Amino acid sequence: MATLDVVSEVTGTVWKIEAQVGQELGPDDTVLVIESMKMEIPIVAPQEGIVREILVQEADMIHEGAPVARLEV
Repeated sequence: MATLDVVSEVTGTVWKIEAQVGQELGPDDTVLVIESMKMEIPIVAPQEGIVREILVQEADMIHEGAPVARLEV
């Protein structure tokens, strides 16, 4: 199977990780939530897949376009 990186759409701080390794996600299921400019922005799975790796931790500062998780699709 192929892998797909889930990337952040904004620069901010990882506020809450909602997905777990091994969890099956559907398209638009929330992987984690970023806090940016006092707003909570969900980062969602672009397509169906299984979470194989979470690449960040809560409170990490991340930049737009940075990979935050890896899915097996």
